[in-house]
Parts: sequence; C-alpha cells; structure tokens
Amino acid sequence: MIDDVKIDGQAGTAGSGPEGTPGPEKPVSLGKLVEQVSEQASRLVRAEIELAKAELAEKAKKSGIGIGLLVVALLILAYAAGVLLLAAVYGLGTVWPLWLSALAIGGFMVLVVIILALVGAQLLKKATNPPESVQRVKDDITSIKEGMQR
Repeated sequence: MIDDVKIDGQAGTAGSGPEGTPGPEKPVSLGKLVEQVSEQASRLVRAEIELAKAELAEKAKKSGIGIGLLVVALLILAYAAGVLLLAAVYGLGTVWPLWLSALAIGGFMVLVVIILALVGAQLLKKATNPPESVQRVKDDITSIKEGMQR
C-alpha cells in the first residue's frame, strides 16, 4: 500500500515491503512504481482473459445443450407432422377415396413447398446483392481520388 510518495517535489516516504507493496522504510523511485503498475496491469489483464475464457466455456456448454434439445424437438416435430398428414389423408378419405385424399394432401404440400421456395429464392437474391452502403463508399473513394488529382 502506498502511504506517501514524493510527487513534484512534495515530501513523503514510501518503501517496498516483502510482498512488493510499498512500506514506510525506503523511498520508492518513480521507475519502480511504474514497473509495479505495469506488472499489476499485466496480471489484471491476464486474470480478465482467464475469466472471459471461463465465461465463454460455460456459455458454450449451455449453448450446446440448448442446440441439442432443439434438434431433438425438431426431429419429434418432423415425425408429428408426418403423423398429422397421415391423419389428414385418412380424414379426407372418409369423404373421398383414399388415393384421392392422399393425392390432394400431397398436392397441397407441393404447392406450399413451391411458394416457400420462391419466397426463399427472392430473399436470397436480395441478400446476395452488395449493400448500398458498399456502393456509396466506393463512390466516395472515387470522388476523393478525383478531387486529389485536380
């Protein structure tokens, strides 16, 4: 602990104790104080990095468990969708012949898939175009180059 330190001509004493902390026995030079601050800052940074690693490891573990549970839920949902579609075919089969109800449900599913694929393709097409800000930056760079050449 620093009791008194000579700063800008002000009197005071501070020494270095056995733990590397200043004590009242000897005056401590500015260089020694800077060295101690540097060493402590380095230890603090290393400790913060270790803490961040531990926190990230804990988050990764929880994320892995969460992702695993979501995958299992999606797998069960896929089977449930199949069962519900089969129930729809059998339900419609009470009114129509079974082959026609299966054809109608299958056709409806294909129609939904086509609509989703078209919408997804449009969104993907928009996402692959470079953002407008990139083009504006390119235009700005071109304008700056032209201005510097004048």
